Amino acid sequence: MRNDLAGLNAILAVAEKRSFTAASAELRVTPSAISQSIRALEDRVGVRLVQRTTHKVGLTEAGERFVAQLRPGLDQVEQAFACIEDMRDRPSGLLRLSMPRFAFSYVIQPRLAAFLAKYPEIRLDVWVDDARVDIVEAGFDAGIHLGETIAREMIAVRVSDDQRMAVVASPAYFATHGKPKHPRDLRTHDCINYRRSPADSVYRWEFTENGRDFEIAVEGRIQVSDRELMVVAALDGLGIAYVAESRVAEHLSAKRLVRVLAGWSPPFPGLFLYYPSRANIAPKLRALVDFLRPTPRKQAPRS
Repeated sequence: MRNDLAGLNAILAVAEKRSFTAASAELRVTPSAISQSIRALEDRVGVRLVQRTTHKVGLTEAGERFVAQLRPGLDQVEQAFACIEDMRDRPSGLLRLSMPRFAFSYVIQPRLAAFLAKYPEIRLDVWVDDARVDIVEAGFDAGIHLGETIAREMIAVRVSDDQRMAVVASPAYFATHGKPKHPRDLRTHDCINYRRSPADSVYRWEFTENGRDFEIAVEGRIQVSDRELMVVAALDGLGIAYVAESRVAEHLSAKRLVRVLAGWSPPFPGLFLYYPSRANIAPKLRALVDFLRPTPRKQAPRS
């Protein structure tokens, strides 16, 4: 009986005010609208609910029983709407996110404490998985991934600078095996391979030469399903790894790893936060989007 909501509100107001005029003022409608709503409700239930006289308005016995049962139910409905309005206006509630481990370490972890401090009523549920997850089917509010992997129908917001891949190994490895001069030279090196799952093929390393992209299938004694393990193996001197530059930036700065073949790895679009629709975006998600969106860099004044 969803169409009878106006009649339900009308009969509650009449029961409280004992007047069509006072009830109409309460609901900000005309007295005739109150009368029509109640009449339509009575026609629907087939019972007279309101007793009208020239000078008085009251409830019939059926009306008294009906209102007694109705009032608690409508109070709960009002509370439900109030709860939704509260969430619509204030960032709060559980925010479910899916992303690779690298995205969490690079984008979320450095800003997590500040975000939670700014929005104390938001709770985060972060699912870390290097595989691409269907966020709609899995029930996530949003995801973070490399821009080139995100479906075209998603709304995507950049949350990092452009990225570059890096070919790295420990100083000890290169001291023993020498450094490759061209990506083709990698075929003679002990490389650390990556395969995301048993059903996937081994990842082929990607390079660009003179504007043309090409891939190299490398060989090695170690194959892993976690890119962090590639970094660990490279640090241990077990071979050459192919990982995102930002993932190993600290190791490169500390000279724990050495980079080669940088000229064959041009930048590509970095990490993006993505979600299914721009309409009625929840305040909790809007807060995260605004918080992670990079601040525009100020241009230097012209001389």
